[in-house]
Amino acid sequence: MKYKLLDAQRKFLEIPHKYSLDVAVYQGGYGSGKTFAGALLGVLLALKFPGVTGLVGAQTYTLVRDTTLKTYFEHLDSIGFIDKVDYKWVSAEQKLVFKNGSEILFRHFDEPNKLKSLNLGFVEIEEMSDVPYETFKMLLARMRQKKKKTWKNFTYRIFGHTNPELQKGWIYKTFFENPAPNYRVICAPTTQNIHLPEGFCDELKKLYDKSYYDIFVMGKTGDYSTNLVVKDFTNENVREIKYQKDLDVHLSCDFNVDPMAWVLAHKTDDKVFYFDELVLENTTTAKTCEEFYNRYPEHKGKIIVNGDASGDNRSCTSEYTNYVIIKKTLESYGYEVEIKIKSFNPPIKNRVAAFNAKVRNANGEVGLYVSPKCEKLLYNIYNLRYLEGSSKIDVPTYTQIKQIKELKFLSHPFDAASYLVDFYWPIVL
Repeated sequence: MKYKLLDAQRKFLEIPHKYSLDVAVYQGGYGSGKTFAGALLGVLLALKFPGVTGLVGAQTYTLVRDTTLKTYFEHLDSIGFIDKVDYKWVSAEQKLVFKNGSEILFRHFDEPNKLKSLNLGFVEIEEMSDVPYETFKMLLARMRQKKKKTWKNFTYRIFGHTNPELQKGWIYKTFFENPAPNYRVICAPTTQNIHLPEGFCDELKKLYDKSYYDIFVMGKTGDYSTNLVVKDFTNENVREIKYQKDLDVHLSCDFNVDPMAWVLAHKTDDKVFYFDELVLENTTTAKTCEEFYNRYPEHKGKIIVNGDASGDNRSCTSEYTNYVIIKKTLESYGYEVEIKIKSFNPPIKNRVAAFNAKVRNANGEVGLYVSPKCEKLLYNIYNLRYLEGSSKIDVPTYTQIKQIKELKFLSHPFDAASYLVDFYWPIVL
């Protein structure tokens, strides 16, 4: 059987370096041959390296079964392999077993802890952008199947395929911003697939607007500024900021339990400098104060606490408000503490306007800086969006967070940072 591969598919299959691990993502539009190429590579690796164990997965098993596994069987049929002669499908264990001893497991990634016992030679990830970064890192750690002496020129491989992300997710950060030398992106526009029916792309061009067409047909990375809550934030706003122990620290708080999100800043009369953040999961106000002390035990300046006005309300679990707990706890560590909050929270649109005005005003003057250390705040700045066609911020649902854990950190760090700006530089709309 001979295949006439597209240029992008050939680049995806071939390794252009000599590192022991190759990590590749095939990013393309609809019908660009992504799943075809991924399944073909999995079959080739299983045949070339007898006894190798591969894992093929997606965030849901339905996607694995209906898309990826189906394509594997199509390749095996094209090659001329006969079921139960050249290979067999073990339904109870959801795996392909080849005559040469190679195995390919088919799994979902919704419960990644169940994969931790595996030792693998390769991994294929369907719809890679739907898979959490933590799962990807765990899979990297599973690339440790013992090499056999008969495996000539063997390279551990993790390869995935996906449509372009609609936001600056982990794939953008990992493969575009600062990729390791053995990390590769192969971009494949649908228009380059010569095997599609005539006029296929022309019909899509009629159906989609330009932005959607560029992403899901041309395979381009998205315009990540579309519908962003924070406008005009550039690299000029990101700088290394040195913490000064003798200066006042502004501690601005959002009191969600999971995660709790506080930002730390120095400020002048017209500028604010976020130098650190405390973003903790499943915690309490007192424990977050303890984390501040662990990081800055020698702080000499005053701690000025800003933040969510609702944190001044008593909860059903404590006779104290969050701000009373902060003041008492930090003072017990020897700090001088002052609480400065509004009597009530302004409309969200006011906070957003104040924050954006400080990012860059109409004269182009920058008044807000963020340290690279504030990873979750930067994640919010780059990814927090309005719902399409509305002025309502798109806050992730519980279901979305369950599928992609990183989404739980959207909104809360931004809320904490914007409370501070709105307190000192409010805008009335």
